[in-house]
Amino acid sequence: MSAGLPPSDLPTPPMPTMGERWALFLDVDGTLLEFHDDPAAVAVETGLSRRLQAAHRAVHGALALISGRALADLDRLFNQPWAAAGLHGLQLRHADGSRRDLPVDPAARELLRRRARQLVRTLDGVQLEDKGAAIALHCRRQPDRYDTLLAAAAELADSLEGYELQAGNLVTEIKPEGMDKGRAVSELLERPPFCGRRPVYLGDDLTDEHAFEVVGRRGGLAIRVGNRTPTAARFTLPSPAAVQHWLSCVLDAIQQGAPSHALRPEGDSSGPS
Repeated sequence: MSAGLPPSDLPTPPMPTMGERWALFLDVDGTLLEFHDDPAAVAVETGLSRRLQAAHRAVHGALALISGRALADLDRLFNQPWAAAGLHGLQLRHADGSRRDLPVDPAARELLRRRARQLVRTLDGVQLEDKGAAIALHCRRQPDRYDTLLAAAAELADSLEGYELQAGNLVTEIKPEGMDKGRAVSELLERPPFCGRRPVYLGDDLTDEHAFEVVGRRGGLAIRVGNRTPTAARFTLPSPAAVQHWLSCVLDAIQQGAPSHALRPEGDSSGPS
């Protein structure tokens, strides 16, 4: 992966300019939503839901959720049939509703589940999340266990043919090889309404770096959320709350004809400069 800039050197992302057509790709946990010890307990507040619906309309459907969650889980959270990539791209739904899923051997999947359950029984403070085609192992309740978890999960992934390890923020995932978020974004960019637009990707985790590199090569905006480093992103926002505020400003700019103006401080209702 590309060497990144230190957090202090990353500027706030710009607004769209006149005549610019954006395609928005949004990671979920840690980007749109704050992390939770239990991923199943996360909820989408009404304000965020309305903001995303307005943004989806403003970019004429060129908005996609890109997540490690399964598509069924994204639909439960957001209740929208939008374009989306689930399980880091193993599942993909295009804006027209068509879907493709990479095939997974049922016997290999069951072997992964069995060995992952055995592993969790030996590691205090680790929570198993069964995503169907993939397994996530969390230690948010006991972060000091992460290095031990990462080493054990890497050994497990190496023992399974056709699987690979994807490290993340206090989580490791063991998933089928051959797909990542960058490839999912590339696939979406080949079809309407995303093709021909400038890709803008927001993500917080190591799993988002592949997508940062893809949008960077395509002249887009790669925006890291938080302070993780190194990163291939060239812009930053500090938190999900800042992401939501920034999206409101983007929506305002698009609705006013996308004049070029700086991000206003939260609470400033003045017009664009």
